[in-house]
Amino acid sequence: MTSRLVEQLGAENVAGATAAALAGHIRALILDGRLTVGERLPSERALAVELRRSRSTMTRTYSLLESDGFVTRVHGGSTRVALPHSPHAAAGSDDGTAIDLSIASMDSTPGLYDATVRSLPRLAALRGTSGYSLRGLPELRAAVAQRFTERGVETDADEIIITSGALNAVNLILATIGRRGAGALVEQPTFPHALEAFHRHGYRLVPTPVDVDGWDERHVTDTLLRTRPHAAYLIPDFHNPTGATLPDSERARIATTARSVGTHVLVDETTAELDIDRGWTPLPMAAFSPEIITVGSMSKIAWGGLRIGWIRADRSLIARLLAVRPSFELGTALLEQCIAVELLQDMPALTAHVTRRLRAGRAAVAAGLDGLDGVEMSPTNGGLSTWLDLGAPVSTALSLAARDRQLLLPPGPRFSTGGVLERRMRVPITLPPERTTEAMTRLRLAWDDVHSGGAARPAEVSHAAVI
Repeated sequence: MTSRLVEQLGAENVAGATAAALAGHIRALILDGRLTVGERLPSERALAVELRRSRSTMTRTYSLLESDGFVTRVHGGSTRVALPHSPHAAAGSDDGTAIDLSIASMDSTPGLYDATVRSLPRLAALRGTSGYSLRGLPELRAAVAQRFTERGVETDADEIIITSGALNAVNLILATIGRRGAGALVEQPTFPHALEAFHRHGYRLVPTPVDVDGWDERHVTDTLLRTRPHAAYLIPDFHNPTGATLPDSERARIATTARSVGTHVLVDETTAELDIDRGWTPLPMAAFSPEIITVGSMSKIAWGGLRIGWIRADRSLIARLLAVRPSFELGTALLEQCIAVELLQDMPALTAHVTRRLRAGRAAVAAGLDGLDGVEMSPTNGGLSTWLDLGAPVSTALSLAARDRQLLLPPGPRFSTGGVLERRMRVPITLPPERTTEAMTRLRLAWDDVHSGGAARPAEVSHAAVI
């Protein structure tokens, strides 16, 4: 049986790697949160067998990790994941020196303050209620339903639940429909915290490839027919991280196939409104099957600090979701809901702001990468980021070198199910242009470090969230 460490490494990615390189890969897994503090690692003997390497190489690998503080070892006992203690400020701290590209999110829309002020009378009118909002404010559910209708799928407020963000919505859905040990079709790459949510609910992940050119529709439908997964998780609009958009014809065929095999399709529309210059607008995937479950959020179009999300589903599932929800929360904060009502009343202003910011961010990334030998920036018509082709399997090495330059940049394997995608790296286009320019300067220095062999071993650690 393959250990979790080797699953995360991907045996093919470390074939022939030196002890130092292998230690670097394991450090990256720890820094990204793919291996957790206190987690037990395989013994030297077991790891040597799994990787088909000498035991002396494994001994050297663990010794390097121990000297850097990334594992603790007990003679004759276990090796466990640890975090090093450094007297220096950790990368990603709030001292202003680090640039965090693990978070692909913009600062708040200019209209947020005014919307907050306008929302206060609405909030004041609710003081006579209990303050709990299990389903969500009727006005907000109606506004979200109206937006779905405007985009091409008739929706009633009774088909909407307001949640505390999109990830909260995903967890509520999986808590309601989840089936431990069942299969779940997921895109590769995809949003890392969604993968973690499916893992936490006991699913076996069945990947299907996505690249900047889009989905392999035949692979998706064949996988659905062959494995009949209990659930599927898709990001069809400005896919995170590739930026691809699924055409209407492929949406229809995938939705029809999933329905025929009884697969619950969970569609993440968090990035659906992040258009720069795509040139066409697809229908929401829910337009192609009444059983599609959709989650969305205000985080990317208004502000990450506004923890408002929603679920669109048929009424029977809504009833089940409402029955489960009190087991872990009693609703969404009313102030945020009141603000969201105000913001959704002026969607043109919101989307115009998003387009301007993303266009400027895209230009800044493109300028920063210009002339970087071997790196190819994908066409980016919208979404949170650009999905770089590094030309060689150096993503983890580049991520580690970037940390030495106070740049947090998760490697491509962070977005996969099994340690693959070492040629790829996600770079957000959401930061202000001047901040992006500085980030690209640091990335170029890290790139030079990797290719000159001068990258130092990282001594600092940071949080593992990828947003």
